[in-house]
Amino acid sequence: MTRSTWAASSWSAEPRQSTKSAPSASVSLSSNLPIIVAGPTAVGKTLLAAELAHQFGGEIVGADAYQVYEGLAVLTSQPDAETRVRVPHHLFGFLPVSEPFDAARFVQLARETMDEIAARGKIPVICGGSGLYIKALTHGIADLPAPDPALRQELDALPLEVLRERLEKADPAAAASIDLKNPRRVVRALEIFLLTGRSAADLRQGWKNPDAPGFRGIILERERGELEARIRATVDAMFARGAVDEVRALGPVGPTAQMTIGLREIQALLRGEMTETECKEAMVLSTRQYAKRQSTWFRNQFSFPRIDLTGSLPVSESLLLARQALGASA
Repeated sequence: MTRSTWAASSWSAEPRQSTKSAPSASVSLSSNLPIIVAGPTAVGKTLLAAELAHQFGGEIVGADAYQVYEGLAVLTSQPDAETRVRVPHHLFGFLPVSEPFDAARFVQLARETMDEIAARGKIPVICGGSGLYIKALTHGIADLPAPDPALRQELDALPLEVLRERLEKADPAAAASIDLKNPRRVVRALEIFLLTGRSAADLRQGWKNPDAPGFRGIILERERGELEARIRATVDAMFARGAVDEVRALGPVGPTAQMTIGLREIQALLRGEMTETECKEAMVLSTRQYAKRQSTWFRNQFSFPRIDLTGSLPVSESLLLARQALGASA
C-alpha cells in the first residue's frame, strides 16, 4: 500500500479521471474534497451518506469505533448487504472482536482508504458517529505519550469509581470531556496526566478550531423525542434480527469491542441476570446517553452546517438539504 498523501490540514491527492461514469451524473460538487456525514446514533447517517455517495460518485469510509468489528453486524447497525452493493463501503466488519482499536489506527486506515478512493476518481464520504475519531482525522493525532505498560496495569486493577475520583481531582477538564462510564477513556486520561503532568485537553490545543480545512461536511440532528423513538425502534429491530444469537456466538472479546453499547446488556441477559424487557430498556438508556454525548461533541467541535431531519423527511428532501449544505449543483 502506498504512503498516504492525506494531511490533517489538506486533502492533497488529486483524483484521476475515472474510466467509468459515476452512478449519477445529475449532481456535481464544486470540489473533490472528502465529505463528512456525522451525527448521533440512530439519526439517519447511514442511509443519507449512501445516497450522497451514490449521487456524487463516492465511496463510504466508516468512522465508528465499533462497526469495525466482525461478528457484530447487527448490534452495531452495520450497513446491510444491499447498501454495500449499491455503494462501496470500507472499514466495516473487518476486525476480530478480540483486537483493540483506537483513533490512531483509525486515522492510519482511513487515510490509506481515502487515498485509494481518490485514485479511482471517487470522492471519500466519511460516515460515522465516533467524534473523537473524526476529529483526529480532520485535525491530526495529538502529541500524546505512548501507553506505559506498568502504569496501565496498575490503573487497570483499580475500580472504575476510584479512577473517576482520581481523574476528577487531577484533571477536571479531561473528566468533563470524556465518557466517565468508559474505563478505557478514564484510564487513558489519567495515564496521560500522570505521565506528563498536563491535561490531555492542553495537549490537544490544535483541536480547539471547529473548522476542518480540507474537508466539507454536515452534522445531522433530530428532535430529542423523535431520536429516542428511533433508538427504541433500532433496539427492537436488533432483537428481531438476531442480536442475542450474535452475542452468544462471540469468542473472546477485547477491551474495545467490550464497550459496544448493548453487548454487556445482552451478556447479562444470557447469564439470566435480567429479562428481555429489562435488557432492551437498559440498551435504550445507554444509547440515549451516548447520543446526547455525541450531539454535544459535534456541536462544540465542528462548524459544519447542521441539518435537522426531524419529521421523518423524505429521502429526496433530506438529499436536497444535504446537497445545498455541501455546495452541490444539480
